[in-house]
Amino acid sequence: MLRTPVCGVLGIDVPIVQGPLGGPWRQSMELAAAVSDAGALGSVPTTLRTPAQVREDVARLRDLTDRPFAVNMTRRPFDPEIFDAVIALAPRVFSFALGEPGDLVARVHDAGAVFLQQVTTVEQALRAAEAGVDVISAQGTESGGFSGQVSTMALVPQVVDAVRPLPVLASGGVADGRGLAAALALGAQGVNIGTRFLASAECAIPDEWKADIVSAASQDAVKVQFVEHVLPGPTEGGYETVPRSLRTRFVEEWNSRPEAAAASAEALRNQMMTAMRDGTAYELIPLTGQTAGLIHDVAPAADLVHRLVAEAETALRDLAGLVRTTE
Repeated sequence: MLRTPVCGVLGIDVPIVQGPLGGPWRQSMELAAAVSDAGALGSVPTTLRTPAQVREDVARLRDLTDRPFAVNMTRRPFDPEIFDAVIALAPRVFSFALGEPGDLVARVHDAGAVFLQQVTTVEQALRAAEAGVDVISAQGTESGGFSGQVSTMALVPQVVDAVRPLPVLASGGVADGRGLAAALALGAQGVNIGTRFLASAECAIPDEWKADIVSAASQDAVKVQFVEHVLPGPTEGGYETVPRSLRTRFVEEWNSRPEAAAASAEALRNQMMTAMRDGTAYELIPLTGQTAGLIHDVAPAADLVHRLVAEAETALRDLAGLVRTTE
């Protein structure tokens, strides 16, 4: 079994974290439960949820699994009421993204939880380390969520060097065991994966979106350059990031007309809110990373975890075989 030191910190068996995958679709705790039961770390999103819904989600997840999981929040936007609800639920891991952790770290530690912080630059990683977080996830621009401009290959080893001995996870551009093995070679102790779990049997996104992921090439996942005119911006302390989406007519049109998007911001926001309410937001902006080009099937989440580990172990053995000592 592939195990690294971060597994002990997070209470898991294998060094894989499922990204929270929050968004305007029906949330299902079956995905997080399946990932956690397979020995990795499932995640509960809180984006666009109410405190009552978050409490219901966590209660449902605890009915499905007794394994550790993470509850995620972001600064896009940050809701203090949801944070209070999360702290009261005392998850094993609290994960935070898209902004500075600030004084949240102390409150999370007081609740007995591990603080996992996502960053997109070395400078953000240094500030997170100074704030006392326990684990850092270095997210490259390949990812489907809100991310920065630096690739995973360039970002991860810099973050590892900057915050050592804090454990680092690699995020963005990882969808199979070769990616996990590469992350370990870069100095990370594990991976944080989103898009590959979107295309899982348990994920509650529409089947049409899953099919589009399976059929997409990496170049079909593009940055949504006009996002500031469609979705709420970060609250105080938030990072300036841009998400990645599969190409749609909506994305292609407004990416090519940035000035028109700015002038039409109110109409675009109303269109997105309507799509969120009727469950068709994925037809406008289906957030997806460049790893879509590596994904060729929709599979049960537990199978994906086991496949990632097996492939990584094979890749690491093959790499070891390339090393020859000279007499």
